[in-house]
Amino acid sequence: MAKIFCVANQKGGVGKTTTTVNLAAGLAKIGQRVLMVDLDPQGNATMGSGVDKRKLELTVYDVLLESASVAEARVRSDKCGYDVLGANRELAGAEVELVEVERREKRLKLALAAVDAEYDFVLIDCPPSLSMLTLNGLCCAHGVVVPMQCEYFALEGLTDLVNTIKQVHANLNQDLQIIGLLRVMFDPRITLQQQVSEQLKAHFGDKVFNTVIPRNVRLAEAPSYGLPGVVFDPSARGSVAFVEFANEMVERIRKM
Repeated sequence: MAKIFCVANQKGGVGKTTTTVNLAAGLAKIGQRVLMVDLDPQGNATMGSGVDKRKLELTVYDVLLESASVAEARVRSDKCGYDVLGANRELAGAEVELVEVERREKRLKLALAAVDAEYDFVLIDCPPSLSMLTLNGLCCAHGVVVPMQCEYFALEGLTDLVNTIKQVHANLNQDLQIIGLLRVMFDPRITLQQQVSEQLKAHFGDKVFNTVIPRNVRLAEAPSYGLPGVVFDPSARGSVAFVEFANEMVERIRKM
């Protein structure tokens, strides 16, 4: 049975897509079967997985509107070692089209159930806003991985996200929980980042992953080559950290 995780944070620019594609590549590298679902109309996770969003015949949009199954719409990213359920600008229209349909927040959950046995992990890259798309992701997930920078405003955004998760847990998905907080773009030379990191550990305890993703130029360069950093430059510090994170993730799931 696949474990389904949303990578979410209501604050933009915190590395959600970078986290999703590199965790997917890291998990694939250590032998896990992975499906990466792109729920953001910008399609960055699709492009960052070596898949051209402009050439996709079927996307997650078709799956949400029930005109295609996950098995029909997914594509294989051979370079990255995982399957991709891609997105493009068409997905922005799904927001409006889903408003009046039945079970609108459960569409993705129902679609993923059909391929449940084929994967160990399903990772969902959510848009930064709490939209119908994000809600579809949260309704089918077992948990949320929250990438965050160690700075003051990130703590403010985290409060909003925790409240959202509590509401979804109470009303729509009782399995939903925060799996862990991942510190990304971390620079230990900056005192404020160290202070916020300590605050996080004091407040959230073992919900904070041990792995820390350093600020790394190679991770930032990788998307322009259409690859996760883990594939683009496996020896870079950021890539090594993401493979460590993949191992920690597998270990944490075993204990759940």
